[in-house]
Amino acid sequence: MALIRPFKALRPHEKVAHLVASVPYDVVNREEAAELAKGNPLSFLRVTRAEIEMPSDIDVYSSEVYAKAKENLERLKNEAPLAQDERPHIYLYRLIREGNSQIGLAATFSVDEYEQDIIKKHEKTRKVKEDDRTNHIVTTRAQTGPVFLTYKGVDVINDAVNQIIQNEKPVYDFKAADGVRHTVWIAPDNKVDIIVEAMKKVDSLYIADGHHRAASAARARKTMMENNPAHTGNEDYNFFLAVLFPAEQLKIMPYNRAVHKLNMPESEFLEKVKINFEVEETDNPAPQAKRNYCMYLSGKWYSLKPNANVKPGNTVGDNLDVSILQNYLLHPVLGIEDPRTDTNIDFIGGIRGTEELVRLVDSGKAEVAFSLYPVSIDDLINISDAGEIMPPKSTWFEPKLRDGLLVHLI
Repeated sequence: MALIRPFKALRPHEKVAHLVASVPYDVVNREEAAELAKGNPLSFLRVTRAEIEMPSDIDVYSSEVYAKAKENLERLKNEAPLAQDERPHIYLYRLIREGNSQIGLAATFSVDEYEQDIIKKHEKTRKVKEDDRTNHIVTTRAQTGPVFLTYKGVDVINDAVNQIIQNEKPVYDFKAADGVRHTVWIAPDNKVDIIVEAMKKVDSLYIADGHHRAASAARARKTMMENNPAHTGNEDYNFFLAVLFPAEQLKIMPYNRAVHKLNMPESEFLEKVKINFEVEETDNPAPQAKRNYCMYLSGKWYSLKPNANVKPGNTVGDNLDVSILQNYLLHPVLGIEDPRTDTNIDFIGGIRGTEELVRLVDSGKAEVAFSLYPVSIDDLINISDAGEIMPPKSTWFEPKLRDGLLVHLI
């Protein structure tokens, strides 16, 4: 049984929502965040990446940064302004990019169900990133951006969502600078009842994006529970903010790879690649099917197809394209044993396109780059159901939810 819980969102006035809403904290570095917030005192990046207002030499994980985030959140409450809804609601959040629409339920979800694996994961988290968001949540007493969840769509819920969109006026509707249109509705009480009851029949939810946010919410709950002798289990910190989308609406983009150094002559590298792959020159920079790869090297694109040496894997994850590339090329040929920690490899989100791979290699910042076919949503669900972990940087979801539109105070 999956629980979905209405909540009282802290949210901006309609007239300034487009100014407050910001890209997720973890898709930009410090310099990019500062540039995006430049000239906009209402940008929510001043809360999620408060270091942009502090000296450049400050440790971004210092207590001073989290204190600044809390200070900026309080300032935005007054200056934007941000106001908390008087009653709990479920909200609808629609994203439209290049004509494709996806509509999710913005609500809070049970930390207990996350820890019990009713809300399933497919990715390992890094302690330093968990520490960061845990400290941010505990200090600000707020979950400032949603986890991106998915599930196998339910007709009753889809019907309720469609009726809300047809009959209710949105509270926000704007197009961001990247061209993505963001629209938010408040679900009326009679539809909330239908959604809540229907969700009780759903067996599993899946984290599509935001594993660190979810893990940090669980750790923050533990900290706050230990500091609350009157803990009941109903406190807001027992639930985390998320937007839940039907799986059939989602589009996953590839997560491509760029390698800085071959550490061998190019001719030797190509011969080693041919041990496990059929290699041909191509004009196509992106693979058109699973188990196909494109490689950019010295101004040329090559098509790579696994040959008979590439055997079926023992697990669901072993048969993913990202795993085959790792196990049969990146590791044995280029010596990249752990892509999570190896500094010789970078991961390029599919939103940047294959043009970014060309730019990196042609500029000398990388010597070879690989474009991959995207993982499917079925792959993600099957991996999660099997209790397995995807290789790092396997999926890139686009478009991204915005931080600051719906904040969960705890």
